[in-house]
Amino acid sequence: MRNTEAAGTTGVVLAAGGGARLGRGPKALLPYRGRPLVEAVAEALLGGGCREVVVVLGAGAQDVLAAARLDGCRTVVNEEWQSGMGSSLLLGNAATDPRDHLMIALVDQPGLSSLAVERLLASHRPGRVTAAAYDDGAAATKGGNGGLRRGHPLVIDTALRQAVAATVSGDAGARAFLRTHPELVDDVNCSDLSSGLDVDTPEQLYLLD
Repeated sequence: MRNTEAAGTTGVVLAAGGGARLGRGPKALLPYRGRPLVEAVAEALLGGGCREVVVVLGAGAQDVLAAARLDGCRTVVNEEWQSGMGSSLLLGNAATDPRDHLMIALVDQPGLSSLAVERLLASHRPGRVTAAAYDDGAAATKGGNGGLRRGHPLVIDTALRQAVAATVSGDAGARAFLRTHPELVDDVNCSDLSSGLDVDTPEQLYLLD
């Protein structure tokens, strides 16, 4: 089932990070099933129903453009990528059709699939944020959905884009808005599709196998 609203949904891949903790260069170029990870994430968004995908690059942008096939995507370069993820989110927001909903995805989430994207788009309700959630093995979390950990991707309704952008700073992304407006957030369980974990340390590179 796909999002059928006239304006559609644009996927934004936040892929500007330098991957300093991993020591393997830009996260976008981490090898995943025989190709750069950024290709797999962008493909999942397109395959799951996003009408367009904008990839926000930063560290090693020219290397990523040379190595990764991003057919069907638009790319923008965040020259201020070292300021944190927030600047990439704001750049992606500015680069997309203001009438569209946004689906925000992280490049270092190897488990993202088109099925998860489809599920989120099908579950989205007007005027709300729809977030993927994953089993964390705990009884309850701050997200308010017992046993689930809120993560990415998340769909920001077109009506909320300006309000979300106004809260973005540093490396927090949309976290401040989600924390202060829990009544506007719907968590969608995607635990059957992925762990939802991202790759931040050398020990986590096994997630890419």
